[in-house]
Amino acid sequence: MQHLKHCQGLASIFLIRSQSSRISKSIIPSLSVWDGHLSSRWRSTGGHGRQKYFSDRLPKFRFALAGLLVGTGAVLAYRLHQGKVEWAASSAQLPVTQTSALPVYTLEEVTKHCSLDNGVWVTYKGEVYDITAFVAMHPGGDKILLAAGGSLEPYWALYAVHEQDHVFEILSEYKIGVLNTESIKKQESVNTLDPYSAEPTRHPALRINSLKPFNAEPPSSILSDNYITPSVIFFKRNHLPVPRVDPETYRLEIEGLPGGVVSLTLNELKSCFPKHTITATLQCAGNRRSEMNTVKQVKGLNWGIAAISNATWSGALLRDVLLHYGFGPEVAAKAQHVQFEGLDKDVTGTAYGASIPLNKAVSEDGDVLLAYEMNGEDLPPDHGYPVRVVVPGIVGARNVKWLGKIVVSEEESKSHWQQNDYKGFSPGTDWDTVDFKSAPAIQELPIQSAITHPAEGTSVDASDGEVTVKGYAWSGGGREVVRVDVSIDGGKTWHVAKLRTGDKGQQAPPPPPGKAWAWTLWEIDVPLPHRAQELEIVCKAVDSSYNMQPDTVAPIWNLRGVLSNAWHRVKVKVNEDL
Repeated sequence: MQHLKHCQGLASIFLIRSQSSRISKSIIPSLSVWDGHLSSRWRSTGGHGRQKYFSDRLPKFRFALAGLLVGTGAVLAYRLHQGKVEWAASSAQLPVTQTSALPVYTLEEVTKHCSLDNGVWVTYKGEVYDITAFVAMHPGGDKILLAAGGSLEPYWALYAVHEQDHVFEILSEYKIGVLNTESIKKQESVNTLDPYSAEPTRHPALRINSLKPFNAEPPSSILSDNYITPSVIFFKRNHLPVPRVDPETYRLEIEGLPGGVVSLTLNELKSCFPKHTITATLQCAGNRRSEMNTVKQVKGLNWGIAAISNATWSGALLRDVLLHYGFGPEVAAKAQHVQFEGLDKDVTGTAYGASIPLNKAVSEDGDVLLAYEMNGEDLPPDHGYPVRVVVPGIVGARNVKWLGKIVVSEEESKSHWQQNDYKGFSPGTDWDTVDFKSAPAIQELPIQSAITHPAEGTSVDASDGEVTVKGYAWSGGGREVVRVDVSIDGGKTWHVAKLRTGDKGQQAPPPPPGKAWAWTLWEIDVPLPHRAQELEIVCKAVDSSYNMQPDTVAPIWNLRGVLSNAWHRVKVKVNEDL
């Protein structure tokens, strides 16, 4: 996410705490970024030569820092290695106190310090900070220079996670003065408004993982109540503020075709191409990440089992649009990817982006949509109004919302989300050793299932004689779910659930081979064991390629917490007969 690119300089505050280049003794023993060597190196040199050491370590530092700043448009982490490092804060808001002990500056004086040559000064809440020392040593220093000579508020407003005590406490060590009253008033009058001030209204039932940007999932207890998930409780995954798009002025640009750049209006998209409707499930790559956190802490939103939903989508086939504007064999001979760029942007104007393989985009069986309707209505703002890409069978991250540009290209998207996120790694790979270029971007997701009823920690009555278990199952790449196995004794014995591919009483016909885009709901009644006091309910699914879920999380653990699809387990109590 772009937070890594645009705010990473400030994250270095955690590593380099003051202009005198003091490094906190509480940090060094726990930071794997330094492979355990920095503290001894620091002691042996007395702090001299530190710039050379940091320079030598920059490649690994980039990857380690990326780990700190992944997830919901970035999680500015203040601890690593399962919370071993904690910070104490004395102030949450850095109140402005113009005293004789600190110099008073004008905004014009601060503005002059906007480069490494002149020094890098920034302001926050009326106070002035000189951050030159760590910018010079930091791999993302060029990005933090975007705020040089001005205010941090517009940048931090984009990622409200900065508003934490430990960040303010460490930032305060860079303070060199305060702004005069006139400058404070002038700055307040021009500061960018909260980019999240015009966010759409959301359903109160949603379980919120992040407010800014907004990320939320429905309660698991209602997730499988409907085969088609109502739009209001369909999980929300935003990386940046929701853009406000005027449908009258909206244009979709298409590049990389023989005729040059195409600019397509919303009305042209709707009127010039046949409307197609598909039912497709979208799943976030981080669905069920919370279960990986129980093994070892990962970086990212703590999704439960409900970062997945199913809807009907209507729009023009991407294939039809590309063919209409000149896609043909000569283009296919050169290009391998189709890139998508959204209208959601960060403060630097960098948009969310992703790409998919060209053969998926133009295949007759790919069913890739330029969708403008969801569940029979205009796309809601949270789901990409007025146009989004729906790439059935592919990870949600490639289903770009608020679509502004399509590029047929020889290369993958250069976006951070394509190159340095949403990739899987070995359990032995950590932020010291990760090389994002060594792994392919996630496209098709693996077989998945989870239990939506009963919920963890609830109870069933022994007098009922049986327990009803419900859930969902889905596999990427259009592979059909052919079986779901359920156990109530932790996997010792198994029962086969009844599958449902439509609303109750409206079972859908089997999908064509390779086009099972929608999830399968399942249900089973299992007799209770005699005198059982607790049940460990487990589910596992099998798809048409006989892919099966792994039984435990540990072997598939990865530092980003993606692709979590181990057997889902729920423990419930059994109430004895009175």
